[in-house]
Amino acid sequence: MSSGSRYSIAVLPGDGIGHEVMPPALEVVEAVAAQHGFAVGWRELPWSCAYHHEHGRMMPEDGTDQLREHDAILLGAVGDPSLPDHVSLWGLLIPIRRAFDLYANVRPALLLPGVESPLRDTSRGIDILVVRENSEGEYSEVGGRFRPGTPEEIAVQEAVFSKRGTKRIIEYAARAAEKRSGRLTSATKSNGIIHSMTFWDEVFHEVMAEHPGVEGRLMHVDALAARFVSHPHDLDVVVGSNLFGDILTDIGAVIVGSMGMAPSANINPDADVPGMFEPVHGSAPDIAGRGIANPIGQIWSASMMLDHLGETAAAATIMEAVRGVLGEGGPRTADLGGSATTADVTAAVLDRIRDSAPQNGARS
Repeated sequence: MSSGSRYSIAVLPGDGIGHEVMPPALEVVEAVAAQHGFAVGWRELPWSCAYHHEHGRMMPEDGTDQLREHDAILLGAVGDPSLPDHVSLWGLLIPIRRAFDLYANVRPALLLPGVESPLRDTSRGIDILVVRENSEGEYSEVGGRFRPGTPEEIAVQEAVFSKRGTKRIIEYAARAAEKRSGRLTSATKSNGIIHSMTFWDEVFHEVMAEHPGVEGRLMHVDALAARFVSHPHDLDVVVGSNLFGDILTDIGAVIVGSMGMAPSANINPDADVPGMFEPVHGSAPDIAGRGIANPIGQIWSASMMLDHLGETAAAATIMEAVRGVLGEGGPRTADLGGSATTADVTAAVLDRIRDSAPQNGARS
């Protein structure tokens, strides 16, 4: 878009290292905004585990109404040892995802130049796009506990798969595959989970029939997890349910260098609602406050946000800067084998962005 566009972004640093990696992302976005002729207005919201300790909830009752006023949501990290994880997750992230029906969780696993993978042979590269169903599946509230606290206690958790929800996420993944190599792998476990996963497989075949240019294949999720490690170069677009996609993307993050690198987008491509963009790494309380967190996952998530908003050139500028820093031996944090601080990496990325600015003041 550009040409004087202005975007309103809700900023949720959250907990732990979220407060350390968010400022770098905002600086980077402001730098490319100045280059590419658009403006960004930030509204920081303190919703977090600390907020929960003070108010008894992760966000205000009208929290999603407040977020609806913005063009996008940039999230840092959520979670703190002082609060059970299910309280923080179900009090903030999941309500936001469901309020705006952000059914597509898009997570790239891309090995960037200069980054060393823990895998032995990456000569053929790693470039996997995982499309995770984000609104239903295994992460449902359907179920309960019977006779709690007794030896006879029973816990029942129901997975929910709708035809609409399953079809639209596979459709999204198929369209993504059409723009890439035309190969789509679906994570399943229909040999053991006989109702929901056979249903998933049937819908997958229906969608593939509507996309004859896409080579679709089903793979049991355990075998697919192994494939991420043994033959990642064979994979392109992968689609999975809420749980399967969540697990596979953590593997994807590690094989391309570090959890600190991994970005994600939570979007609803069918509705005019704010998308939510967040790194995969979590709040990392073990290193919080030390200034050594890798800011690239948050910066990359901000790039995905700009791309979603239509600022594709600005998004590309960010990623070119990140590639340049890593590919030419620039500073890197401990998770990538270096000793640089968060500030060191941020400064190097910002220098690259400034160096890429047109010398004559022209705007792209």
